[in-house]
This record gives sequence, C-alpha cells and structure tokens, in this order.
Amino acid sequence: MNQPLASIHPNAKIAPNVIIDPFVTIEDNVEIGEGTHIMSGAVIMWGARIGRNCRIFPNAVVSAIPQDLKFHGEETLAIVGDNTTLRECVTVNRGTDARGKTVVGDNCLIMAYSHVAHDAIVGNNVIISNATQLAGEVVVDDCAVIGGGTLVHQFCHIGAHVMVQGGSRIGKDVPPYVKAAREPVAYTGINSVGLRRRGFSNETIAAIQDVYRYIYQHNLNVSDAVRRIEESVPQSPERDAIIDFVRTSRRGIIRGYC
Repeated sequence: MNQPLASIHPNAKIAPNVIIDPFVTIEDNVEIGEGTHIMSGAVIMWGARIGRNCRIFPNAVVSAIPQDLKFHGEETLAIVGDNTTLRECVTVNRGTDARGKTVVGDNCLIMAYSHVAHDAIVGNNVIISNATQLAGEVVVDDCAVIGGGTLVHQFCHIGAHVMVQGGSRIGKDVPPYVKAAREPVAYTGINSVGLRRRGFSNETIAAIQDVYRYIYQHNLNVSDAVRRIEESVPQSPERDAIIDFVRTSRRGIIRGYC
C-alpha cells in the first residue's frame, strides 16, 4: 500500500492489501476496503467509502462535491460497494442534504466517462455504459443495463432488470423488466433475454408480459390498467413489483411505442 508517489492523507482508513498506484490522490475522511486497486491519476476525495475488491481506473474521481448550487458544504458521502469497477474518468459526486449520500452498489460496472450525480442511488449488478450521465437523485434498481451515451433526467427511476438503448434521453420512469428504446424513448417489450440470463423461467416472463399488455396494449389509463391487473393477473413478486413501481412513480412512466 505504501506508494511514495501518491498523495495519501494520514487519516485515510485504507485496508493493508489495497493497491495504490503512483500519482493517486486520497484525501481525509476516506475509507477503502480490502483488495481494492486505485489506479494512477484517480482522485478519492473527502467522504468516499469504497468497498472491497473494487477497481478504480485512471482519472476517475470519487466523492467530489456536488454540482448543485444548493450544496453548502454539508458533510455527506459517496459510497461504492464491493466488487465494483469504475472505468477511466468516471465521476461519482457525493450527496447533499437531500439524501446525504450518493450510492453505487455491489458488482457494478460503470464504464468510461460516465457521471453519477449527487444523491443518485445505483443498485447492485448494474451496468452503465460509456458516457452515460445520471442527474441528481436518479434511482437505478438492481440488474439494470443502460446503453452508452444515455442522459437520465433528475429524479427519474429506472427499474430492475431494465435494458435501456444507448443514446436514450430518459425523462420519465422506466418500469422494471422492460426494454426502453426509440426516439423519443418508449416501452418496446420485455427484456426477455436479460431475464433468462438472470434465471427467470418462461412462465414468469410470460406473466410479466401479461401485466404489461394491460399497461401498454389495452388502451387503458394507468389507474385502470393497475386495477385490471390486480383483478386478472395472479399475484406474484414480479406483478406486485410492477404495480408498486407504477403507483409510486414521481415522473410518470414512459409511453408505449405506437
């Protein structure tokens, strides 16, 4: 861990077997877990909490202050979970008073030049492709895959097991298990390939498709669609997750493709 060409604050809490390359900067109030590798030129700033077995590639910046004019120096965190990779020039800003922390979960891959803004919450097993930009207080649920160059507006919610086409502009919530594509972005079907890779059975995938037929193919408003789903589709964790997502959406869900 001792690297004479790195700048490491003496108060930083760094596990003994962390690898720190030359020209890394690690500030005060930082914690880094076992087995993590911080590569040359990375900057780990005040308030960073980095888990075990992470890889932080050159010129990534973790826990810079938010790009939010409402931020006034409050003590907040940027948390990166275990086994997560931040590629070149990724930026993860720390939180504001809104949530107090920005979180990237376990087993994530955040590809080069992507940005995770203040108070965003990224779940576990998420892939965010190159140059994707998450605005403040965005939520991305577990196992979502976001294609390169995607722009996600503040407060948007991307559901679990979603596949978002590269270059999309997300201004509404994307419900779980679906594909979001086209311009403007819309529901284009179930992410059946991703679901099968995650071990979902054909029966479960068919049940998810039944739910979304009511939402997108029966010419119902969202409230009526939810009521019909509850009346007609057998209860399951997936059905209930979709209903809960739709009911609690702050931005409204993406439209169907016509």
